[in-house]
Amino acid sequence: MREPTLYEMMQRLIGSPSVSSVSPAWDQSNAQVIDHLADWCEARGFAVERLPIAGHPGKFNLVASAGSGPEGLVLSGHTDTVPFDEKRWGSDPFRLTERDGRWYGLGSCDMKGFFAVVLDAIRDLDTARLQHPLILVATADEESSMCGAKALLDTHRKLGRHAVIGEPTGMKPIRLHKGIGMEVIRLTGRSGHSSDPALGVSALDGMYLAIGELLAWRHELQQRHRNPMFAVEVPTLNLGHIHGGDSPNRICAECELHFDIRPLPGMDLDELRGDIDRRISQRLQGSRLQFEHISLFEGIPAMDTAADSPIVRAAEALTGHRAGAAAFATEGPYFNGLGAQTLIMGPGSIDQAHQPDEYLALDQIEPARRIIRDLVARFCMT
Repeated sequence: MREPTLYEMMQRLIGSPSVSSVSPAWDQSNAQVIDHLADWCEARGFAVERLPIAGHPGKFNLVASAGSGPEGLVLSGHTDTVPFDEKRWGSDPFRLTERDGRWYGLGSCDMKGFFAVVLDAIRDLDTARLQHPLILVATADEESSMCGAKALLDTHRKLGRHAVIGEPTGMKPIRLHKGIGMEVIRLTGRSGHSSDPALGVSALDGMYLAIGELLAWRHELQQRHRNPMFAVEVPTLNLGHIHGGDSPNRICAECELHFDIRPLPGMDLDELRGDIDRRISQRLQGSRLQFEHISLFEGIPAMDTAADSPIVRAAEALTGHRAGAAAFATEGPYFNGLGAQTLIMGPGSIDQAHQPDEYLALDQIEPARRIIRDLVARFCMT
């Protein structure tokens, strides 16, 4: 059977919808993408595992391996995309379209394109000559719940010593990134006629105090924590959404604030959440308001792979770029948790991700192919 070309692999991956979302109206299975990758990997001589994710019907991970041993190289990516607004696209999001030296399509750079480039780069690889294992991993739902990476972590399996996650970085290596938590503060008081404040307990008044406490805490964190490798070198806290009350002449009985926190490496999300609970509770003491703190999802820890890790040094030598830091979060911490030394590096730009008319620039492909081949030679063939 004839192997598909790079273009044909891209066509099939882009043409296989795999949106993941916390909204059931958008959420889709990634099974079709997994099936394509499994077929292509099996044709190359890889042992393929399709792994259903418990509690997430229609969601799968794929682990394709060749060779054996404790060392080796993992090349990983996620199979899902974000939701999209088709009216804002200049072409069909699910049809690979070439124009202006670019391949357009949903997931072209973030990050289905990485799988096609990897499989094309190792097209002529003789798996019988591998001295150390080469493992290809495809995960589910990175854009929403991270259930794919978490499911891998729960297995405690050792995949390989060195890992590259092909998020779009313009093939510049990234060894650190911030974490993220998304939090809700909900205050409940008592409504009443606005002519007499004693008739109720204002949740909006209480939220004013809570926001002041959060901003003071943010200032303290930014005074204590700083990493000049990041473009924004301090941890951030963004007040993203607030809603409360229903009428100007009623005392507000309930108010809700949504915000995110992005900690630097070395900062622990659970400890930060504990700080929020303590500080807000103390600030509202005696207010007669009920205080709830809810995390919208488990959160993603920050990533920090050592600068002297072999995978970091190899990527720096092959690209000519010093490994840097990114503000966006990835599956990297979960692979580090499996005992790998993890690097983020792939074709395309994060500036094109999550945007209408997402594209992969064609001039990114050959450098990516060359670097992937060199990494496989360095970590699997000698």
